[in-house]
Amino acid sequence: MSRGTGVSRRFAGVAVAAGLAAAAVAGCDADGGDAWDDDEDAPSSVAEAAARPHLNWGECPALAEGATRDPRLTCATVRVPLDYRHADGEKIEIAVSKLPASGHGKRRGVLVLNPGGPALPGLDTPGVMAPTLPASVLDAYDLVGFDPRGVEHSAPLSCGLDDPSVAGLFPYPAADGSITANVDHARADARKCASAEGEKIGYFTTANTARDLDRVREALGEQKISYWGQSYGTYLGAVYESLFPKRADRVILEGNVDPTKVWAGAAESWGKGMSERFPDAAAVAAAQDATLGLGSTVDEVTQAYVALADRLDRTPAPVPGTPQSLSGSLFRSVTYSLLLHNETLPVLAQFWKAVADLADGAPTEADAAVLGQVFAAPPATPGVPSDNQATMFLALTCGDAQWSHDVDDYTDRVAADREKWPLTAGMPVNIWACAFWPKPVEKPVTVTDKGPRNTLILQNRRDNATPWDDGVGLHRVLGNRAAFVGADNGGHYVYGAGSACVDEATVAFLTEGTLPHDDVNCADVRR
Repeated sequence: MSRGTGVSRRFAGVAVAAGLAAAAVAGCDADGGDAWDDDEDAPSSVAEAAARPHLNWGECPALAEGATRDPRLTCATVRVPLDYRHADGEKIEIAVSKLPASGHGKRRGVLVLNPGGPALPGLDTPGVMAPTLPASVLDAYDLVGFDPRGVEHSAPLSCGLDDPSVAGLFPYPAADGSITANVDHARADARKCASAEGEKIGYFTTANTARDLDRVREALGEQKISYWGQSYGTYLGAVYESLFPKRADRVILEGNVDPTKVWAGAAESWGKGMSERFPDAAAVAAAQDATLGLGSTVDEVTQAYVALADRLDRTPAPVPGTPQSLSGSLFRSVTYSLLLHNETLPVLAQFWKAVADLADGAPTEADAAVLGQVFAAPPATPGVPSDNQATMFLALTCGDAQWSHDVDDYTDRVAADREKWPLTAGMPVNIWACAFWPKPVEKPVTVTDKGPRNTLILQNRRDNATPWDDGVGLHRVLGNRAAFVGADNGGHYVYGAGSACVDEATVAFLTEGTLPHDDVNCADVRR
């Protein structure tokens, strides 16, 4: 799980502040089948073919102020059931976008893109992704994006949360390790969602999003679709190819979720993931000790960071010119977001220095510029509730799988986790609104090694959002269905992040269908 942040690039394509303002039966397909074979379903009659959904392409929804869009992009909607167990009941509309293949006679099909989140919008992802891809891929595929159900322009949900940011959901304990306030906050958020959206919110799950994706495939008139998912999108992709293995062509999963850990186990992995990634940023700060004064070694910078976070837990620092007070929780959330990209590590080091000065009551003009960049309010998307991503983050993480309701167990685990992983202060195992959520409408989809060998896993060695161990775990589950390409790199993005080895393997798979026989370790990352 992650919230795309940092510089404008690739799937995320959003500002630093955006990351702070946000961060059928299981195992069977929607038609009730659970076996895989190579034969494709065909319409049994002309009438059945005519009844399939179709897309009327036209203008895309209005953008947030100042945002830009690839002018070639067109949009449409697909009507899908709210509840696939009652397919003739209430319908919702899924917003879809398309950037056509280059038209040089080499088209293979469609490549559906999902930027993760959970709950990031995806309509503009094709336009963001296209400049990073070679002509051979752009010739072969229509790039297709979509807003998943409940997100932005696809029947957006809102719980009416007091804090509309995803970062506000992350449950950092009090300075003394107490979780009493977290329990109260989690219970209140669960009640707000139950009051605002009722039982309907239970149908906004990853499994139903995967079923929506197959309705999109059908509307596109494609027998199969290729798919590229990043972060949370890797879980969506794994669920899709488990529910619809006959319909998945070439699948890329980048920055991966272990499907056996959804979702409490995925959050629990953040402590170790942070410990693996943090030294990359600490080294950047240590190299500038003469100007930053945070320490001359990785260990010294790390100790200074933990001490500063603890200090802010006890005494938050007001941010001049804003209504914000910078707490230890917000300080850690900004750090988490800026660690997702190698390009933002220098900004992160400057941010730490600015916060240290702020806590001392003596911020400089340069500090103010850094803080202003980080806390700039992102523009709102017209017609989208301010808490939409936070609402859908809860809907997915709480609705996909059941969480423990044992408050005492959370208390004990937080105490142990704070000691083991001081950088994350016990947050990853703390109590979420999911502890007070209704029982999910279905069990998590079982992802297995049953199916064609058609998946490429891309994973960085030092990823604080979806750690290395989770990528290895996904590979273990998929078995011979997938090839694994690991990069000796930090951050959340693998393709286009400085490794020709990674990029060549990715393009070869998309254009030629070539998968490496053995695991690949890419050690050529440009620093």
